[in-house]
Amino acid sequence: MKTILLPSGERVPALGQGTWNMGDQHATRAEEIAALRMGIDHGLTLIDTAEMYGSGRSEELVGEAIAGRREAVFLVSKVLPQNATRLGTIAACEKSLERLKTDRLDLYLLHWRGSAPFAETLEALSRLQADGKIRHHGVSNLDFDEMREWHSLKDGTGVATNQVLYNLSRRGVEWDLAPWLREKRIPLMAYSPLEQARLVNHKGLAAFGHKHGMSPAQAALAWLLAQENVIAIPKCGNRERLEDNLGALSHKLDTVQLAELDALFPPPKHAQPLEML
Repeated sequence: MKTILLPSGERVPALGQGTWNMGDQHATRAEEIAALRMGIDHGLTLIDTAEMYGSGRSEELVGEAIAGRREAVFLVSKVLPQNATRLGTIAACEKSLERLKTDRLDLYLLHWRGSAPFAETLEALSRLQADGKIRHHGVSNLDFDEMREWHSLKDGTGVATNQVLYNLSRRGVEWDLAPWLREKRIPLMAYSPLEQARLVNHKGLAAFGHKHGMSPAQAALAWLLAQENVIAIPKCGNRERLEDNLGALSHKLDTVQLAELDALFPPPKHAQPLEML
């Protein structure tokens, strides 16, 4: 498994597990838990969730899935911007810990920018770190200017990641944000790496995969794994699809294959607003 170095010196797997829209349906709960546990068994030990996902149901699902295996997991959650005040951030974290049935998060992110000043949110995150409730802090959905603003604040250089929308069809961050993050040695965490399964049905990507002996999902994930300083967190609540995703680890794309994908999905030619889903 390829690993990514956090600013703290800790390493995490480059391929993790997302949980957006998981935990919402009772009928799929057992299979979603089984898929998360299977992912852990295969080294996908970074699990990302958020208080927003299902109004906490995703966190509850993750808590059940990692029961008895907490030490093996690098656990990530997020605070909603409306909760990201000095006191609100701490209260939201406590509720997430309760739902996850754990005493600490490995990484806690501001989900996106809201009305609370960055300095106030960061002060609360620093307090949570000092109290041992979180090990690292980070951000999500911050664009280039916002990321530099955060980084300039007291304790802002301790930011562990910026989680943003990044996949073959959403490459705008490559113009300015991703190079800046690499320069600062801050990993980019890529959510929706399969574009909510739309890339799986992309005819051009399917043809590329057929030519090179991989599924479209494997091709899309292998492309992200080939990027420097990137962590991909595909959501998968089904063991069969998870097995397909795991196959991406066996495909290291060469320069010719990467050029073919650039032709199918061109990199940006100018600055673009940060995209979100």
